[in-house]
Parts: sequence; structure tokens; C-alpha cells
Amino acid sequence: MMKVVQCWDDGVNNDVRLTELFRKYGAKATFNLNPGLMDQGSKPSWIAPGEKGWSFHGFRCGKIARKDIAEVYDGFQLASHCWRHENAGMVPDSEWIQSALQARHFLEDLVQRECRGFAWPCGRWTHETVRLLRENGFAYGRTTENVEDVCSCREPMILASNCHYQAGDFWERYERAKQNGCKVFYFWGHSYEMFEYEPLWQQLEDKIRFITEDPETEWADVIDIVPLLGEKEEKGK
Repeated sequence: MMKVVQCWDDGVNNDVRLTELFRKYGAKATFNLNPGLMDQGSKPSWIAPGEKGWSFHGFRCGKIARKDIAEVYDGFQLASHCWRHENAGMVPDSEWIQSALQARHFLEDLVQRECRGFAWPCGRWTHETVRLLRENGFAYGRTTENVEDVCSCREPMILASNCHYQAGDFWERYERAKQNGCKVFYFWGHSYEMFEYEPLWQQLEDKIRFITEDPETEWADVIDIVPLLGEKEEKGK
């Protein structure tokens, strides 16, 4: 049976609706958080013409407040996404690893369990930061790269996924993974990419429902697939 895993980045307000959706279908998920940007939280909004600052096509997603993390993500896995989304290679390596660890330790203290997963901010990594991640006890580091067979990834610290959840060929990749006997299908994204636009939310719910009802698959957490990495499932097995 193929394991389906998913993860979502940045700890934004849309995750409240997202976690409710996953609970409805019993879907497992990992949320990659940067607690240093979450502080008091902020509400979603649309930017005014000429307004400066980061947005996703004009949508400012807003952040979940740190005090609400445990409640919002109750029942799901949490992972470090650096303290303030620091990109590897863009800050000194010593500063970068401290950021990765600060986020991890904050989350572990908050939920009282290990949070050994990691997602590379903006998908950026270097050989030195890969080494630092490994030496500091992280279990894996998710990139933004795509592969046909996730289990072909021999280095857990530069773990690739099958695709983004909005990929145009999502279902082709999903069915191909099953047909090729892959042990894992892995997708990721940001909930703010659906804005507050109902058709996009419905598309995601249709995906989650289909996967939940698929007798050939089962939901798993990202941390669960680490022992499978480096393996190649034989075709036809």
C-alpha cells in the first residue's frame, strides 16, 4: 500500500481552515513553522494599490499567533522552517543553524514531543548547511525539488517530493506512482495559495477525499517515510 504524505509551510491563518479539513477526512499532515514570524499573529488582508511589502498576488495571508500554535495544530506533526524563514547561504551558517534549532526547540517545548523534521526556506540549501542539519539531529530536510520516486532520495537532508499540491499533472503523478509500485507519494504547499477562493478550497478537498477513500493508499507523516529513503521499489512488486 502506498503511503501518502503532505506538508504545509509558514504557519498562516488559512491553516486554521486547512487543519479542520484534514480532521474531517482523517488526513495526516506536517506543518513547517517559523515561530519568530508568528509572535502576536496577524489577520489576512488584501493590499491597497501601491502598498509595499510581501504579498501573494496581493493577498497577505496573516500569521497564526504563537500562543495558538498548539491548539490549531493539535494532532498534527510540526517541523522547523527556521525561526524567521532564514535562507541557507543568505546568512552566516552559524546563524542559520541556530535559527533552525531555535524553531525546533521552541516547537518541542510547546508540544512536548520531538520535532525533528525540517523544510528548507525557499528550497535553498548548501552542502555545509546539509552537514549542519544532519549533525544537529534533524531527521530530514524537505526541498522544493520533484522526483518520480521519493524513495530514490538517498540523502534525507535534501528530500524531494513528488509535486506541489496545485501541480497541473498532480493526478498523473499520483497514478503513475501507484502503477510503478512506489512506496510513497509526497506533496506540499502553502494554504495561502488558495486565498479565500472557494473553488480552490473545493479542489483541495476533492483531492483529500479521493486519497482518503483510495483503497490502495494510506495517510502517513513525513517522519514515517525516512526509513524508506534510498530504497527502490521493484516494478510489479
